[in-house]
Amino acid sequence: MAVDAKSVKELREKTGAGMLDCKKALEEANGDMTKAVELLREKGLAAAANKAGRIATEGVVESYIHAGGRIGVLVEINTETDFVAKNEQFKEFARDVAMHIAAMSPRYVRREEVPQEEIEKEKEILKAQALNEGKPEKIVEKMVEGRIGKYYEEFCLMEQAFVKDPDKTIEQLLKEKISTIGENISIRRFVRYELGEGLEKKVDNFVEEVMSQVNK
Repeated sequence: MAVDAKSVKELREKTGAGMLDCKKALEEANGDMTKAVELLREKGLAAAANKAGRIATEGVVESYIHAGGRIGVLVEINTETDFVAKNEQFKEFARDVAMHIAAMSPRYVRREEVPQEEIEKEKEILKAQALNEGKPEKIVEKMVEGRIGKYYEEFCLMEQAFVKDPDKTIEQLLKEKISTIGENISIRRFVRYELGEGLEKKVDNFVEEVMSQVNK
C-alpha cells in the first residue's frame, strides 16, 4: 500500500532508521506503525539507528584512483574510535564506497543536501515532459513526485544501488556495517575528479571499467 510522508517521518523519528527503510517497513506493515517498528527491529535497522546517534569523529579519508589515473576519489568516512578505523572490515567498506563513487558519480551524499532550487527546476522539467507525453494533468503531480524519487536514486550516494551488489543501496550497506562492527559509521563527504571533466571528450563506460579492475 502507498504510505504518506507524514507516517514515514513519524517512523523515522521513532526509530532513527533511514527514510527508505521506514517507507518499506510501513508498506510491508500495511501502514501499521507498531508493526513497522517491529519489522525494523527484526531487521536490525532500529538497532543500527540507535548507534547512529553517537558521535563519530575518527575514521579515514579513503582514496580510489581509476586505472591510468583518469578518475580520482577522496571520501571521508567517520567512526567512533581509532580502533575501528583500523579494522579491516571498516577499511574494506571505505574502499568499496570510494570505488562506487568513482563508478556511479553521485553529486551528493544524501537527499537533504540537494539544493531546493535544483529540485524545483527538475520538477518543472519533469512536469513539462509528462504533459508532452500526453498524460492527464490531474495525475502529472503524482508522476513528477515519483520521478523525483528516481532523481534522488540517481544522484544521492546513500540511495544509489551499490555497484558490487545492486540488490542493496549504499545506505543499507552502511547499516549492515554499523550492525556488524557495533559502532556508528558516517559517510561525511567526498570529492570526485575526472580527467578532462567539462571538456569535450568521448563517452566511456566507467562502471564497466571500474568493475573490471575490482574483479581482477
